[in-house]
Amino acid sequence: MPFEYGKLERIAPGVRRIVCENPGPFTFKGTNLYVVGEGDVAAIDPGPAGGAQVDLLLDALRQTGERVAHIILTHCHADHSGAAAALKERTGAPTYGMARKIDDPVIGKRGPSGGDFVIPVAFDVPLLHADTVRDASFELHAVHTPGHAPDHLCFRLADGDILFSGDTVMGWNTSVVAPPEGNMGDYLRSLDMLIGRNDAVYFPAHGGPVREPQRFVKALIFHRRWRELEVLEALRAGATSIGDMVPRIYNGLEPALVPAAALSVFATLEHLVEKQLVAATRPGSLDMAQEFALLG
Repeated sequence: MPFEYGKLERIAPGVRRIVCENPGPFTFKGTNLYVVGEGDVAAIDPGPAGGAQVDLLLDALRQTGERVAHIILTHCHADHSGAAAALKERTGAPTYGMARKIDDPVIGKRGPSGGDFVIPVAFDVPLLHADTVRDASFELHAVHTPGHAPDHLCFRLADGDILFSGDTVMGWNTSVVAPPEGNMGDYLRSLDMLIGRNDAVYFPAHGGPVREPQRFVKALIFHRRWRELEVLEALRAGATSIGDMVPRIYNGLEPALVPAAALSVFATLEHLVEKQLVAATRPGSLDMAQEFALLG
């Protein structure tokens, strides 16, 4: 779907979008800020801090006599939550999302892209699976989809068979699953759950709409299962460390993407340990420096 930076565009009945100008290897063209409803609207994922999208959004709504009445986050990664505080300050709108523990060890750490990974939000309205956010012109139902992040929520728009899929399903690439923030077992279980739903279209946080979501999600699961086979084959061939496996599995990968690939391999190894197909060979907890071997 074509777009223009800096423009609030209608993409479906009751749904508009601004693409934040934060393109990159992990964000594609940028974070999609969705506006749901008419009049008193909801803003889903305000985007990164310091961008122009908050001003652009409020200027556009001012022209139509509308206002942001709800600020909703799919999760607290910085490219989604960074601008939430600024938007709340400008509008007074309450924030909604799944709460994280204040002592979460991931908070304050750098992510695969090198920037702040998680910017926690003290939500005015904490949400759990199946909770509802509603106003006169819309009703959104929260769907907990951990894996990419433990606090990840998708949101189903009651009228329109639309699922705002956040980073669980993106419109351009597979999601980063980076331990300890990400968990491959949770991610695959979330994808299995989505296949069982009847959503007609996904509006992801990065990339364009996903028009055949069940087929698309099945392809994502196949990709992850194939990665498991590649990791198992690397172990059979004598690789023991993540550093050994990455060049075998990701031949010719751009250097900037190697850290994310290493985290993805680690997430796959964690899941294989959970399935009792692989074991760590050194004492201590599972981490990036651990070595691994096949079981059986």
